[in-house]
Amino acid sequence: MQLETKRLLFRPWKDEDAEALFKYASDPAVGSAAGWPPHESVEESLRVIREIFSNDHTWALVLKKTGEPIGCMGFYPYFESNIHIAENEAEIGYWIGKPYWNKGLCTEALRAMVDWCFNTAGFQTLWSDFFVDNPASGRVMQKCGFRDTGEINWLSHLYHGDDRPVKIMRLDYAL
Repeated sequence: MQLETKRLLFRPWKDEDAEALFKYASDPAVGSAAGWPPHESVEESLRVIREIFSNDHTWALVLKKTGEPIGCMGFYPYFESNIHIAENEAEIGYWIGKPYWNKGLCTEALRAMVDWCFNTAGFQTLWSDFFVDNPASGRVMQKCGFRDTGEINWLSHLYHGDDRPVKIMRLDYAL
């Protein structure tokens, strides 16, 4: 996949990204907002790159200005989704390092990902969810056209998922 925006480049994660990943993923505010515990070492970040991020649907969000990975975005096909979805649908997930919050980067990246998912990958419906205590992520989704389904989900397999509900959002392809 070749995808870029004005400020970001999407690319596969590399082993040499482990230090940058640790820099942002060790922040308790970042992991908690996304549903995973803070990383405790560069070695853990390297393991995450190799075992979780190494696939054909997860990308590093690289700041063009510096060449540094500052976040992650990807989609989950129906068989990996947290939401019950059909084969021609996908769930999108993302996170970005705290120094880059409230700068429009997630919205910029999500708009590009939505366009790619609909116009290149051919998905008909996109889903996403956010913890109710992270409304900023929900606002990003709304800016990109996602609508609240009114459904609430509990994701016990995520970090503090038993304690915090998620709101489910949906975006349908418009011809």
